[in-house]
Amino acid sequence: MALPQGFQLQWPWLLNAAKNSEQFKSHLPLNIKLYDSIQEVPKETWNAVIGDRSCTFSHEFWNVVERAHLNDFRYRHALFFNPQGEAVALTSFYTITTDIAIFAPNSLRNLLKICRRVYPNFLKLTMLECGTPVILNSPPLVCRPGENETALFQELHTLLHGLARKEGQLLIVIRDFESNAQNFQSQFKKLGYYWAQMIPNTYMDIPWKSPEDYLNSMKSYYRSKLRKHLAINQAQGIRHELTSEFHHLAEQLCRQWLVVHHQADEFAREKLTPEFYHELSHQMGERSKALLYYKGDELVGHALLLQDGELLRWLYFGRETAVNDSLYIYVGWSVVHSAILLGAKQLELGLTTYPIKQDLGAQLEPIHIALRGTSNFINTFVGWFYPLLNRVPPIRNRNVFKTGIRN
Repeated sequence: MALPQGFQLQWPWLLNAAKNSEQFKSHLPLNIKLYDSIQEVPKETWNAVIGDRSCTFSHEFWNVVERAHLNDFRYRHALFFNPQGEAVALTSFYTITTDIAIFAPNSLRNLLKICRRVYPNFLKLTMLECGTPVILNSPPLVCRPGENETALFQELHTLLHGLARKEGQLLIVIRDFESNAQNFQSQFKKLGYYWAQMIPNTYMDIPWKSPEDYLNSMKSYYRSKLRKHLAINQAQGIRHELTSEFHHLAEQLCRQWLVVHHQADEFAREKLTPEFYHELSHQMGERSKALLYYKGDELVGHALLLQDGELLRWLYFGRETAVNDSLYIYVGWSVVHSAILLGAKQLELGLTTYPIKQDLGAQLEPIHIALRGTSNFINTFVGWFYPLLNRVPPIRNRNVFKTGIRN
């Protein structure tokens, strides 16, 4: 059942154990306004709360996500107001049908494929998930400086738990928590959540002034390996261009992404649409970038980027044909090359294809999610059933650069 615009929830009795805290008292009672679409949310109010947090929380980025019509996502957005009527926090959440064995080992995946020939939705369920479906944002709740994040997360739990029970979702997932948000683990455990590890993200600090400095900073083994693959691409006439105007290529870029998506044997959930590419270019302006790869005059692939303050995010990769060649290594190098030229301080390279990204110098960053069954009965099974179905490999980083080089 859809919630009307401006629908308010109020819980002045939350966090009884903290009632004697003067800091906590200053934040009660809070009003929470829920919206069924980002179009219903006051843009200035929403963006004012974000401050210096990621542009992927912004009103504009959520416009991109909603207009892209990805999967069966149904989005809602929440603004938290203090007694003075000031917006102090925000978050977004959505329902989505998800494979709860999404990180299962290959042997279990093959077994599931057989089961799903008869029961297509076996171990797939509709869950309530808090976060951003096409990006990693840690933590998923944006608070104004000085606000009590612990209290706000408990209010968020109460909101999500009430809605999930009302609407029949069996599982609540709050994502993502990287190293900057690990302090919330104990709080979520007290609320009955299981703290689960996902497959890691990848990052690279960018201290270099030029692409040549980057190559020279690598240990000889990794440098020679990279140069060998760059020479292969050069001999094949591969070149690239960086642009912020790619909306007119939306259909082709999405088709290229689908080629890679259908070949993926790792994490792959959201299914992009041409509208996603078109709206990203249109709504995010100069912050959105596409690296276009040509062989002669033929567009053979692309890498989709987003400039998020001092962080450059590598979002997606696509290509015309599924061939095992050196193109992806050239793409990874050109993404690092672009990060240096754009003046980024850090590069996010995303999930999967870890060996190649590590050879380029990326470091693995653990990600955790908080998940909870909506009933106590279901929740007793979540803690052992989820890790039984999902196996996350251990994090082993490589030292790609010479001594003293930051990476």
